[in-house]
Amino acid sequence: MNATVLVIQNELDDPVALIGDWIAEVGVDVRVVRAFAGEQVPTSLPADVAGVIAMGGSMGATDDADFKWLTDERSLMKDAVAHDFPFFGVCLGGQVLATAVDGIVERTPFPEVGVATFRIAESAASDPVFGMHAGKDVIAAEWHQDYVTDLPDDAVVLAGNDVCPIQAFRIGQQVYGVQFHPEVDAEMFASWAGIADEVLEKVAHTSEQAAAQVAAAEVELEATWRPVFQAWAQLVKAQQAKLS
Repeated sequence: MNATVLVIQNELDDPVALIGDWIAEVGVDVRVVRAFAGEQVPTSLPADVAGVIAMGGSMGATDDADFKWLTDERSLMKDAVAHDFPFFGVCLGGQVLATAVDGIVERTPFPEVGVATFRIAESAASDPVFGMHAGKDVIAAEWHQDYVTDLPDDAVVLAGNDVCPIQAFRIGQQVYGVQFHPEVDAEMFASWAGIADEVLEKVAHTSEQAAAQVAAAEVELEATWRPVFQAWAQLVKAQQAKLS
């Protein structure tokens, strides 16, 4: 029996996409909650899942008044942290995770749209998910104007660059958040380029140029992030073994 990951989809235009494909290759299924469409987000960990992924979205991490499911999503994340349960937050998902542990999310003076380069910390060498890239510069697709500026002292920063010092972090041993978008392929990113977004007023290139960056880097992006998520999937499978 395959392990199942619960995916919280916060916006129509940001499905689990490539991440779902990659973890399926190693025997992990996904069950999607379309929170943006009114489907109920659980406030605690369902007994029949072995992992949780929270995806991105254009809303802010504390915009609960307008996007009421974020309150339930944060509660779910707090439960994942409390149980050190396999969890991965992507962009908005990582930002909401930060707020769940009393971190701070703010508007960045340097938005990233397109392909960004950042360094995986050498201290990540022992990390079961990011350790394969420890001490290396890597690239990722980005589209964000908010970022995590502060985390609790026991959080581990795994990656960063000058404009976004917290590109990836870990809470406990199995709870991860990232600022970037590993799930996107060139076609998906190009579809975002057609959406009006105020962040584009703050970067030096057009959305079409950003999409061209992602298209040109697509092979390297997939080669970098597929093994990372398949490593995370092994944590999920180990959790499934505990549930069996």
